Amino acid sequence: MKSRNHRLAALTLATVLLSGCAAASGAVTPVTETNVGQDQAVPPGSPSAQAGHAGGHHGGGTSSPSAAVDGPSEAALMVCGDQPMDRLTSILGLKEKPHTVNDWANSTFTCTYHLNEGALEISVQEAADKASALKYFEATQALAEDATPIEGLANLGFPAFETADGSAVFQKDSFILHVDASDLPATLGPNNITRNALAYQLSTTILACWVEHP
Repeated sequence: MKSRNHRLAALTLATVLLSGCAAASGAVTPVTETNVGQDQAVPPGSPSAQAGHAGGHHGGGTSSPSAAVDGPSEAALMVCGDQPMDRLTSILGLKEKPHTVNDWANSTFTCTYHLNEGALEISVQEAADKASALKYFEATQALAEDATPIEGLANLGFPAFETADGSAVFQKDSFILHVDASDLPATLGPNNITRNALAYQLSTTILACWVEHP
């Protein structure tokens, strides 16, 4: 089943590339880091919260890779844009688009989709460069509980892993993408899609946007 879901990646990528990608039009108003106190907690859905929530509860996460930015990039904002929203709505057969809340702290942009079944968090950690992002990704994977590498065509050529509790993490350039569906039931929607498959399909949708708009 898992391999069949992963084979859908190529179709997802092609579909999104044809439809085009964009950040949410005027809907995203992230908090700037200058307004975030030093003692503010890191968003729980971000890889920097603790590597454990990217697939485990070891406690004590990795240090955040610093990025010299004043706010999220356009690429990061895409996780709260039309494409992942439309994809999520379609997969789950929703009649209305779910409410979202976004946040920017510790070089991480987080978009939380509030579903009836629970919260779905998609975050993007922005590192200073590709090498820093890869180092952080590898540390996160090493600390994550039950992390399984996503390999072959399924990873679209990027370092990636998934966890048993419903997370998918990809690293592309200076970004670490984390789709966290661990708060959701094991299966959901009219087709009883697993939360792992949902996290993976949303990841590939966002990666397709990044491929089109690097």
